[in-house]
Amino acid sequence: MPEKNGKGSDKRKQSLYFPESMLQEIKDEAIRLDRSLSWVVQRAWKLARMDVRKIPSVNDIPDSEPAASSETLPGA
Repeated sequence: MPEKNGKGSDKRKQSLYFPESMLQEIKDEAIRLDRSLSWVVQRAWKLARMDVRKIPSVNDIPDSEPAASSETLPGA
């Protein structure tokens, strides 16, 4: 039975959408490294995931910053 904890070899198909220029860069690196697109994206995620976790979520916006609402929009 495949593992579901993010480790192991549970392989599932997933569609990801990239801007054309970013996809081309990934393809170029895959060719340079003689690896698949999937390998390049997985390796990039492993290298970057700690930095991604540092990005604040939309729920982490401090209360001192005004939230966008219809009351603050011009012409509302």
